[in-house]
Amino acid sequence: MLAIARSELIQIFRNRLVLVTMLVMPAASSAFYMYLHDRIPGLDLGAVAAVLMFLVVVMGLYTTAVTTLASRRQNLFLKRLRSTAVDDARILSGLLLPVTAITLVQVGVVLTVLSVVADPPSDLFLLVAAALATVTMMLGLALATAGVTNSPEHAQVTTLPILLGVLAVSGWVGFTGTEELALVKRLLPGGAAAELVVNAWNGGVPVADSLFLLAPTVAWVVVAVTLAIRVFRWEPRR
Repeated sequence: MLAIARSELIQIFRNRLVLVTMLVMPAASSAFYMYLHDRIPGLDLGAVAAVLMFLVVVMGLYTTAVTTLASRRQNLFLKRLRSTAVDDARILSGLLLPVTAITLVQVGVVLTVLSVVADPPSDLFLLVAAALATVTMMLGLALATAGVTNSPEHAQVTTLPILLGVLAVSGWVGFTGTEELALVKRLLPGGAAAELVVNAWNGGVPVADSLFLLAPTVAWVVVAVTLAIRVFRWEPRR
């Protein structure tokens, strides 16, 4: 698994398109939101943190993971790996480990910078739980999306619904709260996790009341993994 991960990390830094998608775009978007926070008085800091986290995870992790898996399938790398002694779980773990690790570092850096230039989070434990839950959810959705993605070029189309949908939901929940349409917002992918980030950063909500927000995110992980098992393909579609 580690050999696969090392090889994949080398490929990431050789691919300029992946580097732009994974590193430059989330960083630029994060800088823009931090700029807005400085220029707009009263802008909710928890909402900014939620949007920043989802920008990095969705644009950096989700899209890169789908593109990577589609590319490795197209060039038959997945098929060759599957003919070795390495099992399916370790193959996928090795391929996704570098992009996951880089994303977690990015999230940590972006949120640390935000806590330095503004105010730190009220509950670091909840914030970490929200970040890990979000990363896990987007990995599951990436596996499911990769199952219906024929090529890296096709990934630009297949990733759009979830990319735009999750970003829209996280921003909607972050900036409007859940006083209205609470159930709808929490059940949509990313909604509960975004609310958890807001609660973790702003405080004022009991930990027990916030932890139940992990349930919808875990449910989406189950749904995504179930779909991935049904639709994921190891060889190019004929």
